[in-house]
Formats: sequence, structure tokens, C-alpha cells
Amino acid sequence: MELLLDPNIWVGLLTLIVLEIVLGIDNLIFIAILAEKLPPHQRDKARVLGLSLAMVMRLGLLTMISWMVTLTAPLFSVASLSFSGRDLILLVGGLFLLFKATMELHERVEGKTHVQSGKREYASFAAVVAQIIVLDAVFSLDAVITAVGMVDQLGVMMAAVIISMSVMLFASKPLTRFVNAHPTVVVLCLSFLLMIGLSLVAEGFGFHIPKGYLYAAIGFSVVIEALNQLARRNFIRKDAHIPLRDRTADAVLRLLGGRQRHAHDDERQDAAGQAEAPAFDAEERAMVSGVLSLSQRSIRSIMTNRSDISWIDIGDAPAAVRARVLATPHGFFPVCRGQLDEIVGVARAKDLIADIALNGAIDPASIRQPIVMPEASGVLKVMETLKRSHGQVVLIADEYGTLQGLVTPIDILEAIAGEFPDEDEQPVVQEAGPGRWRVDGTADLHYLEQVLQASDLVGDGHDYSSLAGLMLERFGTLPAAGDGLAIGGFRFEVAEVVERRIATVLVTRLEDETVVPGQDD
Repeated sequence: MELLLDPNIWVGLLTLIVLEIVLGIDNLIFIAILAEKLPPHQRDKARVLGLSLAMVMRLGLLTMISWMVTLTAPLFSVASLSFSGRDLILLVGGLFLLFKATMELHERVEGKTHVQSGKREYASFAAVVAQIIVLDAVFSLDAVITAVGMVDQLGVMMAAVIISMSVMLFASKPLTRFVNAHPTVVVLCLSFLLMIGLSLVAEGFGFHIPKGYLYAAIGFSVVIEALNQLARRNFIRKDAHIPLRDRTADAVLRLLGGRQRHAHDDERQDAAGQAEAPAFDAEERAMVSGVLSLSQRSIRSIMTNRSDISWIDIGDAPAAVRARVLATPHGFFPVCRGQLDEIVGVARAKDLIADIALNGAIDPASIRQPIVMPEASGVLKVMETLKRSHGQVVLIADEYGTLQGLVTPIDILEAIAGEFPDEDEQPVVQEAGPGRWRVDGTADLHYLEQVLQASDLVGDGHDYSSLAGLMLERFGTLPAAGDGLAIGGFRFEVAEVVERRIATVLVTRLEDETVVPGQDD
């Protein structure tokens, strides 16, 4: 009765049951592999019979070892230390636990798993049951020695073994799923084995460690692991609220290698012998990133802006129209009357040249009805419209009907694969040296992130889509040439301001340059 009222007994019993169950999962895996050698209708029977006989044998081993640790008469002495049969059993058992836990931890950390290999063959029922018993006897030594190290009462040890084996017998599948889903629980229990093995070795040398210290350490670790599992579940629950597409995009980008490593990081890894070639090139990662982020981009970020549109005035002289068409390498032109917002339609360059050569003027029949879409339309919707436009362009207007830009199939391709400058254009991002770029103020931030391998330029809920818009938002006013600021490991310095707009920006990776004192960072 006094044993039932002792809280240490109950704590030891519960802790020992959990340890026995977790430590027996590997046994269940091996038993499942052995049972697979039998016909399907005999597998459950073999598993139940094998585990039942193994439990009886485990109780016998437990009784024998518990009796052996009562042999306290000294057998021999080394210096000032005398060793009895009990001390030798504790020493050998402690060293065995330390070895077994270390090997198991090594396998867990290295990611090794027990798998079935070879051709499946049906074996006899008696042979499989015998193998299960022998296998469980070999793998039960750590459980028996753990029980001896955890508690002092044989009845508590036997109760823990019977309860744990019964749970393993009737709930093997749920237990296996739980342990496979929570690998940190196994690592925690193996660390308990290290602690118990160390205490057994210490007792073998005559240094008694009170069991309460072990229980306190185990209890504290269990509480921390419970908090860890709760935090992990809350994180998964919170992550589930993120749209599936966003989670998939993040996972793919992480798989592709994420951002490019800096040169000094590669040097350090080369020196340590740990350098690893990336699985995908930077261009491949950029294209995949462009595809996955396409639906989240605004039309403004991919369209040709109003100021860069080449258009034809239907009222101009034929010679001026012909010169304008020949000077611009575009296939389609918006045709307007006097100003860009007075749109008449869209015409192909070859039709305009043919009309002027044959008729001396633009034939109204050559002008097609314009396709105008609101600025709030999504990129994917505009892309679907372009597929049905037979090579035509899509004009983008704001809520007041003012033309803001146009989108061509090349603009969609550039959003995915990067810039394709026309003959009359210069690349918006030009390398100016190692870790330095000369960037046009109109450069799209998504494209600039791909080139710089950065991730801090595009923000949510902002109206701007260009580098100039980002810098105007950060400065709060129109900066002067020479003004600069640091964003995400890069320095952005205004190189040229033309007609109240940021025309050119010098971008420098901060790791590749010492920032000059006195500049605005």
C-alpha cells in the first residue's frame, strides 16, 4: 500500500512505460519485416504469438538481472575501489546503453532507416515465430537494463514491461505512425538512455545518483518537448491558412536553391571542403520564379509604359508616318488622332508601309479595333486575351480612360525569362563591374530582384513597380544626383535625374564595397 502512495513509484512507472514503448518501435519494424515472409493470413497471428512469448522471456530476463544486482559481496578490488557482481552488471549495462543510444542517435541523425530488401519468400510459421523471439531478446536488453536503471522495485519493472508490450501489441500501427511523424520524440528518448547509462556507470563505480534527479531531468525535457510539439502544430495550422499556390511556390523556390550565395561564402565553403555545386543555374531559378510569381504581379510591372509607347498620328504626312515606322522596330503601332489618348485603333507596320506605298495615305481598313483592358486586370487575364488577339497588342487604361501603357507577348515573356531589348533600346540593367550595376529608373522590381538575386525590393500593398518608384517612396521627395540609400544588402545611388524623374541608378553590393563616410545610407 505504501508503494501505491509513493509519487516516485508512479513517476517511474509512467516514464518507464513511455521509454519502453518508444524503444520498442524498432522492434516492431523488424517484426513487421519478418512477418512479411509469411502468407497474409498468418502475419497477425505470428506477430501476436511472437510478441507474447517475447514478453514472457523479457520478464524472465528482468527477473534474472534484478536478482544479479542484489549480489553486493565484493569480488575483487582495483586500487581503492571494490567491485561486486552488482557493480559489474551495472557497469556492463551502463556501457551497453551508452553504446546503443549513441549508435541509434547516429542512425537517426544520418537519416538511416530499416527497409526490407531482396526477393519476398514465404517462410514457415514456426521459423518466423522463432526469429521474432530471438530478435526481440537481442533488442530487449536495452529495455531491461533501462528498467533496472530507472526503478528499484521489480514489481514496477514488470508492470511497465507488461503494459508497454500490451500497448505495442494492440496499437502497433498508430504508434509507428506517431513515432515516424515525431522524430524528435525518439531522439529525446535516446538522450534519456544516455543519461540512464551514465548513471548506471556511475553507480557501478560506487557513486549513487538519486532517482529523483533522473525523474526531474526527464520531466523537464518532456515538458519542453510538449511545448515544442504544440508550437509545431500551431505553426502548421497557421501555415495552412497561406494559399496552397503560395506554399507550393515557396517550396519550389527553396528546392531550386533560393538566393545566390555571395562570393565570400563560397570561399569559406571551399576552404572547409564543403562547397557544393548548385542543382540549378541562376537563370533557371529566375525563370521558375518568374512563372510562379506571374499571377501576383500587376499589369503596371510588365507593360510598356506610356512614355515609351511608339504611336502613329493619323493626321501626319505620309512621309513622316513612313519614317516613324521604319525608325522603330515594332510590328504593331497604336494609331491616334493628335494625341495618344485619342486612340483610333491598332495597325501592323507592314500594312502602314504598304498603304503609303500604294495609296499615299493610311487606309482605314488597315486599322484594327483596339483591345483595351483596365489597369486592374490581372496578368493572367491579359495573357489569355493576347492568346486570342492573333498577334495584336493590348492597351492598358486607368479608371479615367487615360492610356497608361500596352502589353505584348514579348512583355509576358520578359516577365518570365528576363529582358529582350529592341534594337532601339538599351538593357535596363547593365553590369558596371564586379558587384556593380547601372540600372534604368524604369526597371521593374521583379526583374531587378532576379538579376541581383535579392528579395527585399518588392513589397506588398505598394503602388509603385519600378526602381524609381521604390526610391521616391523611401526618400519621400525627389532626390538629387549622388543621394543614396541601402536596401537589403545593396546600395542604390542616384546617378542621373532628368525632368523630375530618376533616370539612372548605380547599384552596388555592400559586401563588395566599403561605404564612403558622409553618404546618406
